[in-house]
Amino acid sequence: MKSYPKVWFLRHGETEWNAEGRVQGQTESVLSERGKIHAQQQAELMAPILAQNPPCIVSPLKRTRQTADIALGGRDYQTDDRLKEIFAGSWEGHLRADIFKNLPEGITPQSPHMEFYCAAPDGEGFDVFQARVNAFVDTLTEPTVIVAHGLSGQLLRGALCGLSRDELGQLSNRQGCVYVLENGAETVLSLD
Repeated sequence: MKSYPKVWFLRHGETEWNAEGRVQGQTESVLSERGKIHAQQQAELMAPILAQNPPCIVSPLKRTRQTADIALGGRDYQTDDRLKEIFAGSWEGHLRADIFKNLPEGITPQSPHMEFYCAAPDGEGFDVFQARVNAFVDTLTEPTVIVAHGLSGQLLRGALCGLSRDELGQLSNRQGCVYVLENGAETVLSLD
């Protein structure tokens, strides 16, 4: 397995659409009040890490920038389009409960989120999505803080830990914590 530098990964806080059960993909939604609390929890966890002055790279979507503004304590960061969430095609903005009524063959409401989103009609699909995230991962040369999304985060974490596609779907997607990835292993920093 390729060697990568240490990464601190933060998933954005809960959004209004997360709370409503809507598919977001690359469509914009803002943090809910609970999502702002998630980002404040991450800020507490990140304070000693940010004292080491690592570079910070963030998805350019609004919910990740909102999270970064809080969790990184106002620090400067760069954005990178390769960290955007998967494009979920014609499902974006729709309630998952409505989509569940007419799913593509092989997909069920119990399917891992990765498989569900990758099956979206007119969407990005797994191979293109994975290639985009892996192209970003291959640029990492020093310990880095990354703020992104649930599924792009699963791909990033999977690449850093050498996981298979099936294993990606088993990764947690918690908000309000920090995933620490080092030497092919993941640990979670949390206030609870």
